[in-house]
Amino acid sequence: MRMFVVISFFVSMLVIITSCERNPYTTSPSDKLTFSTDTVQFDTIFTSIGSTTQYLTVINPHNKAIKIDEIVLAKGDASVFRLNIDGRPGNQVSDVEIAAEDSLFIFVELTINPSENDMVEQDSIVFVSNGNAQDVDLVAFGQNVFLVNGAYVSNDTTWTPERPILIYNSVLVEDDVTLQIEAGTQLHFHYGSSMLVNGTLKVHGEKDNMVVFQGDRLESAYDDIPGQWGAWITLEGGGIYLLGGLHFLPGSKYNEMRYAEVKNSIIGIRADTVVTPGIPTLTLDNCIVQHMNVAGLYGAGAHITAENSVFSDCGQYTAALLYGGLYDFRHCTFANYYSGSRQSSSLALNNYLAYDEEGNTVLDIRPIDAYFGNCIIYGNLSEEIMLDLDTEYGAEYLFENSLIKTGEDINNDHFVNVINNQAPKFIDPYETYDFRLDSLSPAIDAGKIEIGQQVPTDFDGNSRLTDEGPDLGAFERID
Repeated sequence: MRMFVVISFFVSMLVIITSCERNPYTTSPSDKLTFSTDTVQFDTIFTSIGSTTQYLTVINPHNKAIKIDEIVLAKGDASVFRLNIDGRPGNQVSDVEIAAEDSLFIFVELTINPSENDMVEQDSIVFVSNGNAQDVDLVAFGQNVFLVNGAYVSNDTTWTPERPILIYNSVLVEDDVTLQIEAGTQLHFHYGSSMLVNGTLKVHGEKDNMVVFQGDRLESAYDDIPGQWGAWITLEGGGIYLLGGLHFLPGSKYNEMRYAEVKNSIIGIRADTVVTPGIPTLTLDNCIVQHMNVAGLYGAGAHITAENSVFSDCGQYTAALLYGGLYDFRHCTFANYYSGSRQSSSLALNNYLAYDEEGNTVLDIRPIDAYFGNCIIYGNLSEEIMLDLDTEYGAEYLFENSLIKTGEDINNDHFVNVINNQAPKFIDPYETYDFRLDSLSPAIDAGKIEIGQQVPTDFDGNSRLTDEGPDLGAFERID
């Protein structure tokens, strides 16, 4: 009898275990899936180019596994969306298992077809399990663009703001050709692309209608991410020669940029022109240059003038003025609070080019003349001005009525009426990159009146001549 009881017990247990193995999934209609969102939404993307990838998390919150009979795009093969379901590409899969209290990922991407107009694309992912049909919406907003693909601007040309301009494989403005860009034009550069200028670039932005040069990732998460565009050349020895996002080649002249924003490149603006007496390579008025891997402004023996402009948030230099040249900055803000690891001072001045070939160093020394009047040069390093100059041959520089951060000896004719190592108290240099002045800023009214008279209105259009003195930097404090 005891043996019978023991055998019956083990038989019963075996039946129970076998039963569990045969039914490892919940079949209750009340056990539904949950999702990380009810709508997967893509920010505005360009037609015919594609998009970044978004993802959706599908969650089984129950204490038993769920078998999903089918996951399918509602529009099937006609959909512009594409799925990768837990590592399996395809717009329809069957018998997908999710263990108890586990989840899986679905990655979604799409390409929006070209159209004369902007559009909205919609679809949904349908999930069938335990007799339930659940769905998650997919929404994408498309925008038509004017595509420039590896092009040459061979005749005088004007680009207008009717459609965004998308540049693939760079664009070259040829010799003796002028490209003009009207206010409000949005230029987007694909990864590895630049604008190269042999001729002349004229940018005619306005205070409330700026011209913007940026990458082609439109999601808000990419607003301040550097390195999204800008070309480079791989040298025979394996080195890399970086081009500027906007690169003014030797011989380019009469370039003017007014109310323009250049952001998210490797190097924002590079000017390689040998100085032509009396002819600036580049004039910057009311410009913002920010969020670069290497440098915002890179001058190589160039002639650059700038007023009311902001250079900020760069992995190395906000401005590197190298190999000599002529540089004049009035009421400009150089502010570098870059969040990554930065070793270089915000501003660098240099007047020689060193070659190291076969162990020998050859110096090519060039004169430099750099002026900074009513400017702010500050950041989160202890030294924000690097002076690497051969002073015996053509090294002229002057910081006048400027707020700076340096350990250099300022008791000489190169520094006149400067404020050193006092925080400028910007409104928000870290999150919104607002470099307007707080009410307690030492830069308020500290400018030289004569310089303020030369630049009588600030970046925002406010007068600098209505109080005790002009404020330093690109913005006048208005209470």
